[in-house]
Amino acid sequence: MTPYSFDMNLFAVFHALMEERSVTLAGQRLGRTQSAVSNSLRRMRDLFGDPLFVRTPGGLAPTPRALEVARTVSEIMRLSQECLSQPSDFVPETARLRFVIGAPDRLSLPVMLPFLEDLRATAPGISIDLRTTDRGFAIRLIEVQEIDVALGWFDRLPPTLSREHANKEALVCLCRKDHPILNGERPADLAMVLSYPHLVVSSGGDRKAAFDSILKREGLHREAVMVSVTNFTMAPNLLQESDMIGVFTVRTADYFARNYGLATLPLPMEIEPIAHDLIWHRRFDSDPKHQWIREKLLAACRQGEGRPE
Repeated sequence: MTPYSFDMNLFAVFHALMEERSVTLAGQRLGRTQSAVSNSLRRMRDLFGDPLFVRTPGGLAPTPRALEVARTVSEIMRLSQECLSQPSDFVPETARLRFVIGAPDRLSLPVMLPFLEDLRATAPGISIDLRTTDRGFAIRLIEVQEIDVALGWFDRLPPTLSREHANKEALVCLCRKDHPILNGERPADLAMVLSYPHLVVSSGGDRKAAFDSILKREGLHREAVMVSVTNFTMAPNLLQESDMIGVFTVRTADYFARNYGLATLPLPMEIEPIAHDLIWHRRFDSDPKHQWIREKLLAACRQGEGRPE
């Protein structure tokens, strides 16, 4: 006999008999006829090789074997009820949880920094692990349950994942304030932007970023990638000391322009904005904890999205 071949309904009958000590009362409790309960008791006696309950003037009395089984059956019934109960309310202020979030490095300062500040104020018991991820890597990590949610620019998703639009940001150039492109006789066009050496931030280390994918759709490419790095740590210093240009989302570029004395330059209008999505596994669609953390992330993404397009 295995759990897969055993009729689990018999445990409910056994539990009712233990508490009621009467076939009639057990049947009323379970909404079954007396004969149905008696039939279940006969089956249990055969399965356990024991009478389990014997008649006495005071009602049914459990045998030593029944008393031995009763504790386990009671726990099975308790756990079953717990599984069927509604989940307890999620209280962020007192919750003790850990979430792992994937995002490209370009979102660290403009999105993740205010998100973490908000979390410290509203849910101090929730801890966050941040993973730097590109598109394909984020999808793989969600599918193998290494991260809970991911932010980024995603084309296609497998059917196991859900998504919600987070924000949309234009791309701009970032360079030093006295860069030649800012002092030209004519406004910079796309050809001029592409003629300068570029700094690329690519978390995947493949010297490609979102801007390259957009250029490829237009049949274009960057003429020269002078330096490629996997995060923005060195980016402002590299731009301050060279003629390199970086093409980044507007909130990231504005942050570095404000804090490192750099300058931004709009890209030509034919370059489409970058749409960021929040993605997660569908098994968490209705989970209140995940719904809450997703709402917090989306709020951080949509707060001050940048310049009007």
